[in-house]
Amino acid sequence: MKQALQLKIGQQLTMTPQLQQAIRLLQLSTLDLQQEIQEALENNPMLDVSEDGDSDAPSGNEEKSQQDAGPETQPETEVTAAVEQEHTEDTQVADDNWNDEIPAELSTDSSWDDTFQSTTPAGSRDDGEGSFESNDTAEETLQDHLHWQLNLTPMSDQDRLIATSLIDGIDPDGYLTVALEEIHEHLRQEDSLQELELDEIEAVLRRIQQFDPAGVGARDLSECLAIQLEQMPDDTTWKKQALTVVRNYLKLLGTHDYRQLMRKARLKEPQLQQVILLIQQLNPKPGASITSSAAEYVIPDVIVTKQRGVWTVNLNPEVSPRLRINSGYADLVRRADNSADNNYLKSHLQEARWFIKSLQSRNDTLMKVANEIVKRQEGFLEHGEEGMKPMVLHDIAEAVEMHESTISRVTTQKYMHTPRGIFELKYFFSSHVNTNDGGAASSTAIRALIKKLVAAENPAKPLSDNKIAQFLDEQGFKVARRTIAKYREAMNIPPSNERKRLV
Repeated sequence: MKQALQLKIGQQLTMTPQLQQAIRLLQLSTLDLQQEIQEALENNPMLDVSEDGDSDAPSGNEEKSQQDAGPETQPETEVTAAVEQEHTEDTQVADDNWNDEIPAELSTDSSWDDTFQSTTPAGSRDDGEGSFESNDTAEETLQDHLHWQLNLTPMSDQDRLIATSLIDGIDPDGYLTVALEEIHEHLRQEDSLQELELDEIEAVLRRIQQFDPAGVGARDLSECLAIQLEQMPDDTTWKKQALTVVRNYLKLLGTHDYRQLMRKARLKEPQLQQVILLIQQLNPKPGASITSSAAEYVIPDVIVTKQRGVWTVNLNPEVSPRLRINSGYADLVRRADNSADNNYLKSHLQEARWFIKSLQSRNDTLMKVANEIVKRQEGFLEHGEEGMKPMVLHDIAEAVEMHESTISRVTTQKYMHTPRGIFELKYFFSSHVNTNDGGAASSTAIRALIKKLVAAENPAKPLSDNKIAQFLDEQGFKVARRTIAKYREAMNIPPSNERKRLV
């Protein structure tokens, strides 16, 4: 085969490191972005946090001209990624005053406390008692709570070992998830417990079931509710009837089959109402009152407000600090030598510029998308979920002249603060449902209507999915019964037979 040279003309997209960085910053959530900025500040000496009132920060036009001039002539660059750091200037002034008060010389026999005041704030010193408790930030688990009560309960060594095994088998909701037979077989492997009987484990379990919280150590819901009822005073009204229901007919109560429940429990409707009210006061997950999960906070990326009748969108000023190029190090780059130190500074200067530019690009894209969403969803801001308009990623991508993948990145894990609450940007996208007049309605609005109809229904005769579909058809929405069922299940609304209540 003869070898030959050929010329071909073609287009190819190259993912430069700068473009990769811009895409990566675009899809980061607020918390991840703050961590990324902090790492950049620690690793790049050219990046600095802009303080409030900096007069040497260039404007947009000056920044553009300086970037065109090259790294040797650009003194500083500043791009707003978010709000300024607070109190830094006051701290700097305090440090300067502290330095002015340092005497030139100190006598050899002087002490530090004689000249300077201690900077330790009141209440933060080690007072002995309570210092360890204040530093202990670990949350108490349900097992810790039960072991603490076990240590206060007089028991033999054998019973204490059994109780420890039982407590280890209790889940965070307070239920014993391990069968007593398994615990029995496990404990019999000990030399001192080979003669252990299953009845002894059952007796220790009953003692644990008297611990706080009430109902802990139960093996199922029926036993959990019965334990709580048994611990109520004997003169509690309807206690005996409630025990009969939870022990024998809890399944009928769960399916709301009140007619058969009244017949088997030999209760009339007013009596059953009182029994149900008493059962509803019980806690089906007693362990949840002890095991507390850490609160998770959502930081909105944009804030929507209505000013003079117009909805406006602004970046959240608390998302990230304002970044700029460190002027002191940037001046050192102007040297014309090719030393290793100067090359090091030049490399980090270029990285800092690209990082600031990527942040600015992220903010610009986020603002474009947020403004377009607010423009299309003014009905939601004015009237709530029922005013939501159908909207997909293609609609926003076409309006802001970007690719759908870019819109998907910028709306993932980004949140908008509105007068109606904080919502993820993807919340505003929904499919459409046809209307009788040939238009389209948002599936979010349909869900809101379903929720409104269910909330206003008669508890004794709840609306079926067919009935809800008929009501929506009367309002001009063409929604099939199976679609109603799908939306209802997505909102965790039970079917009509399980929503039935006694009046």
